[in-house]
Amino acid sequence: MDAALTAATFVLAGFVKGVIGLGLPTIAMGLLGSLMPPAEAAALLVIPSVVTNLWQMAGGPGLGPLLRRLWTMLAGILAGSWLGAGLLSGAGGGAAMTGLGLALLAYAAVGLLPWTLPRVPPGREAWAGPLVGAATGLVTAATGVFVIPAVPYLGALGLSRDSLVQALGLSFTVSTLALALSLGASGVFSTALAGGSALAVLPALAGMGLGGALRRRVSAEAFRRWFFLGLLALGAQLLARGLG
Repeated sequence: MDAALTAATFVLAGFVKGVIGLGLPTIAMGLLGSLMPPAEAAALLVIPSVVTNLWQMAGGPGLGPLLRRLWTMLAGILAGSWLGAGLLSGAGGGAAMTGLGLALLAYAAVGLLPWTLPRVPPGREAWAGPLVGAATGLVTAATGVFVIPAVPYLGALGLSRDSLVQALGLSFTVSTLALALSLGASGVFSTALAGGSALAVLPALAGMGLGGALRRRVSAEAFRRWFFLGLLALGAQLLARGLG
């Protein structure tokens, strides 16, 4: 595969992630998945995703409180990914992408309408977190994308903008590591793909740095609008890919 095309893909994916806090695996899967098998595309994004998510996670206001609040969801992600190991390299990838795209479109449409989604009461986080995590892990194992249902859930916790971005980075870090384990168990994450994944780190970081600089210049309301518009675009891309 052309190295310049790969680099450009990760610059773009990193830029979107820098602006709205997510989107790197979805864009990378959407663009690279048309050029190689989905499981190989997912393997290629593992290391850039881990590095950029660690950067995003470390740049927030308070990692410790988030870990204490979200650890049951994170454990659920690991469990769900383990249960779904092998799904991405199986025959149901198109249907999974279609369903994920529809879910993202619905969530983004609700977020862009002039009402807000109900918040998750603190008393429900104890049982909702593990369920959301397990479902996210299964979706990750099937599609290589870790947005649904983790992102709507985190968005319903009432976090500040910076805390939400940090929580997304934390969730995506665990999801990426779980995906790597799932791909490794399926025999997909080879040495050659790991090398290509490592080479994609610098373009992804460059794009993320540019996107993060733009995010810091916009208001909270503008960030929220771009956040949901980004999800809308990602959902449309996944739907097109699933139906294609």
